[in-house]
Amino acid sequence: MLTSLITRQSFFKRLHASKNKAYCRGSGDHNVFTHKHPFVTPQLLRCSFSTTVTSYNTMHPLDDSTVESFFIPGAKVFDRYFECPLDYENESSSPKLKVFARHLVPVDKVSSMKKMPFFLYLQGGPGFECALPSSGTAGWVKVAFEKGYQVLLLDQRGTGLSSQISAESLELSFKTDEEKANYLTHFRADSIVRDCETIRKKLTEGRSKDDEQRISLLGQSFGGFCITTYLSLFPQSIQHAYITGGVPPLVDTPDKVYRALYPRILKKNKLYYKKFPQDVTRVRQIHEYLSKNKVTLPNGGNLSVRRFLQLGIAFGGAGGYDSLHKIVQAGASDLDRLQKLSYRTLNMIQESQSWDTNIIYAILHEAIYCQADQSSRWSAERLLSEEPFATDFQWRLEDLKPDQPVYFTGETIYPFMFDDFAELRPLKRVAHLLAEKRWSQLYNTATLNKLDGPLTAGVSYFDDMYVDRELSEQTASEINGFQQWITNEYAHNGLRVDPERVLTYLIKLARGDEGYNR
Repeated sequence: MLTSLITRQSFFKRLHASKNKAYCRGSGDHNVFTHKHPFVTPQLLRCSFSTTVTSYNTMHPLDDSTVESFFIPGAKVFDRYFECPLDYENESSSPKLKVFARHLVPVDKVSSMKKMPFFLYLQGGPGFECALPSSGTAGWVKVAFEKGYQVLLLDQRGTGLSSQISAESLELSFKTDEEKANYLTHFRADSIVRDCETIRKKLTEGRSKDDEQRISLLGQSFGGFCITTYLSLFPQSIQHAYITGGVPPLVDTPDKVYRALYPRILKKNKLYYKKFPQDVTRVRQIHEYLSKNKVTLPNGGNLSVRRFLQLGIAFGGAGGYDSLHKIVQAGASDLDRLQKLSYRTLNMIQESQSWDTNIIYAILHEAIYCQADQSSRWSAERLLSEEPFATDFQWRLEDLKPDQPVYFTGETIYPFMFDDFAELRPLKRVAHLLAEKRWSQLYNTATLNKLDGPLTAGVSYFDDMYVDRELSEQTASEINGFQQWITNEYAHNGLRVDPERVLTYLIKLARGDEGYNR
């Protein structure tokens, strides 16, 4: 298939080799984020595949019998790939990406695919792919089917089967850190929603005016950030939009976000130690051991004190206190029995942290909050040096008081990670380049203020440790017609815990079937 041919790394390497002399590394006054991709030209993209291009472009994607398909209970699943430009600002000359979407259709409605409306799910992150649901007869997919939709599960660009980014893939495709950094600038929400719009147009091509051409959206966490960008860029393309735990703060840098979230993380720590008071001593024991010993994880990463304290990210989801307690209890037991941490415990810790396997989650995390020509400049690290956070989250053994609990951090990204995480180490300089990058606009407040057409609703969780509820309330007030549900019934992962109820209620709320719920 064309999309699989033109996006392989070998193709980029071949092109780079043929055009190497035309590419120069930036000098001191050269902005590494504005250079184009001179070794890829439209002619090169077209020359070898002209016959295939013609054939591929004339076939409606829903008519392609070569698409892999299979069944799960209640649904037929199609694995679809779409060709999307890497750089939408230079679409005609841009190299292409392969973007994957899993397409679920009720088993008794496969013949109606060209008429049924689409319901697209945007995963949380940034940097995570969609999981294949085990069934179409349960969860929010069941709700979408009952409302007459067919479902699209998108692997956002750079994740899963959508031209996945890793340290290896970047090393294979690019020679310099500047090239890698420039490539990564095309993997934020603005590019993701343009992929969604490209896919929407392709799948609804040829529909009559009586058939729905707009798309409905469900976004969890960062997926809600993407929906808000979609509403800003293409409001006329959206029928309904539902956001769960992801109404984004309309900020220009992450600073305001972390000033709001660090106190919430502190509160979660205190609740954790209230539930497991003996863990105060256990954590101090593990903390002291890691402060005095170099510990290597199974994949070669470093288990430093600060990396261990990042396990507090679990506090934001239901069951998070219990999962961390299990690790802490095992670690303390290891030290009592073995005077070191066992392989089993080290493996548990490694598998609890996703930054090695999903590098976008680390390297572009702070960038999701940047716009208006602003940069992040390692916001979480800078703010952690300010009071009261410097004292509250003190991690240096020599500076801790004898009876002071050691507090965990949360969903916060720090420079040390690019030394401690094995898969992030090769990208250390790339991360520093991106931290200084000045980013373009993600949201259009004027468009959101005047939004007319899409029915929109979202749930914000009262003590959400990942997406500050008060900042979400401010954003909700800027989106015309947005119906916001605020609840303490769930943690950040409410859609996972109770998917049918959460989506059903949001649909009713957006439609006006339920009273405005605060």
